[in-house]
Amino acid sequence: MTSNLDPAIAARLKRGADGLVPAIAQQYDTGEVLMLGWMDDEALHRTLTTGRCTYWSRSRQEYWVKGDTSGHVQHVKSVALDCDADTVLVKVDQVGAACHTGDRTCFDADVLDLGK
Repeated sequence: MTSNLDPAIAARLKRGADGLVPAIAQQYDTGEVLMLGWMDDEALHRTLTTGRCTYWSRSRQEYWVKGDTSGHVQHVKSVALDCDADTVLVKVDQVGAACHTGDRTCFDADVLDLGK
């Protein structure tokens, strides 16, 4: 698929073999890590230009805009690449649950024991 992503940004991205980069969604004001999704160049372009997080669904093989079905929208506040340009951090204002299970974050339900 052809993407409209700025060529300067596209040239910097280090994608996996599947053409995707992990995208971490973080609540902009609390620092709460909400979820991890996947983006290709076009999903990143749409996220940057629409103000709504767009991800690539690996299972459905299609784009999805967070909240279009659930109403649990992510309003984009900022987007950054990590130092290796292989991960995207999207700071958002999350409306409702970020997790498809209905939890506030995808990391609430299964906290692992540190074995201390």
